Amino acid sequence: MSFSIISIPTGIPTLFLFGLTTGGPAVMVWSWIVVACFTLLVGLAMAEVCSAHPTSGGPYFWAAMLTTKRRAPLASWITGWFNLLGQVAVTTGISFGCATFISTACTLKTNFVPSPKTTIGIYAAVLFSQGLTNTFGVSLLHQLNNVSIWWHALGTLALVITILVKAPYHQSATFVFRTFFDGTGTDGMGWSARASSAYVAVIGILMAQYTLTGFDASAHMTEETRNAAMSGSIGIVMAIGVSAILGWFLLLGLLFSIQDVQQTIASPTGQPVAQIFLDTVGEDGAIVLMLILIGAMYFCGTFSVTSNSRMMYAFARDGGIPGHTFFAKVSSKWKSPIRTVWLACTLSFILGLPSLGSSVAFAAATSIATIGLYISYGIPILLRVTNRKQFVRGPFHLGQLSIPVAICAVTWIGFITIVFILPQINPVTSQTFNYSIVAVGIVVAYSVGFWVLSARKWFTGPIKQIEEVVGIDDMEPAVIEK
Repeated sequence: MSFSIISIPTGIPTLFLFGLTTGGPAVMVWSWIVVACFTLLVGLAMAEVCSAHPTSGGPYFWAAMLTTKRRAPLASWITGWFNLLGQVAVTTGISFGCATFISTACTLKTNFVPSPKTTIGIYAAVLFSQGLTNTFGVSLLHQLNNVSIWWHALGTLALVITILVKAPYHQSATFVFRTFFDGTGTDGMGWSARASSAYVAVIGILMAQYTLTGFDASAHMTEETRNAAMSGSIGIVMAIGVSAILGWFLLLGLLFSIQDVQQTIASPTGQPVAQIFLDTVGEDGAIVLMLILIGAMYFCGTFSVTSNSRMMYAFARDGGIPGHTFFAKVSSKWKSPIRTVWLACTLSFILGLPSLGSSVAFAAATSIATIGLYISYGIPILLRVTNRKQFVRGPFHLGQLSIPVAICAVTWIGFITIVFILPQINPVTSQTFNYSIVAVGIVVAYSVGFWVLSARKWFTGPIKQIEEVVGIDDMEPAVIEK
């Protein structure tokens, strides 16, 4: 599930244009390695905590378990709201990216001309179908996940090999590994001229960091798997490691296959990856390769809704969201939290609406997803460091490396949180404003404000799981609830 949500064929293609114009090939290639290494440290630190506390609540449950009883409700509350923000935003980024690629694919061999309104319509249809898929329960999702893993792995390999073999011309290693490009200025003056090249390189890591996000899905699914204390942790680490290797392979394949850099950036399709397909395999082949990407994006979005809905259900079960008594329900027939499935789809659709009026709304949504999720990862990791004496290890642990790895992980999360609220386009206008700071600010204001005014009086933190009750099948969420 985590491998499907990280989804290399989703993250890299949807932000490929951002990468090309924000640092170019050199930043894309080398930032991938740097980001992958630090993300693996975050994953290792999370895996250790997940092994000690396997639960669908994930980070917000961990935050409560890793601090004092008095501070547990506040830590859980803040972490839960950041995780919820990130979950909603990452579903937005994935499914909206899928919609834009469907729009682009529809222009091939047709007279269809996509517009923001048609893309929003496709986006609504994508979310609706993903909501239906999640409504029909875990058995269907299990089968889809098996298909998704092979689709992602074999599809990515087939795609890269095809474009490399068919490309009439290959870019040089100098172009791929050393070329810096600054296209961050709408008036021709990018941030490298106004600030520095280092600034462009730093904000350019968004493509890699956004792609390697969402691996907490393993934690959110632990209540629906066996040997959760090990399988959740292994899922987190393996998903990051395999995705990092596969992603670099895809990235290099795309960059070496570029035929004309400026034409690729200014592609009439609106998608540089689609232009690379057209230039290497022609229109018929491009349609096939686009379908591979769209399928991967659709699977990715479907499982993002799964992870999202589990987190919301767990948070509602503990009284953490408005209307929690309504949303904390699991269908006894489908074994799925259907109400939070549709809540996740609805909130994700609303977050995608600014794309109608802003040219950088998609990049902002990916920033919001990255910030929200990683802050929710960072809080329990930090608490694990500050309360190390009270921490009881699970079967997966790092031994003497635990604290150094956790400190490095928290430091990296603090760094990217600052980086991804910075302006991405110069000059900053109403059309180019990075509104991720607004979304994050709203969540901070709401969570802290509501806590001070009301929640501190009644929110007690997560309810501990039923670990073992004779006659109760803990693989049946509805039975546990009853």
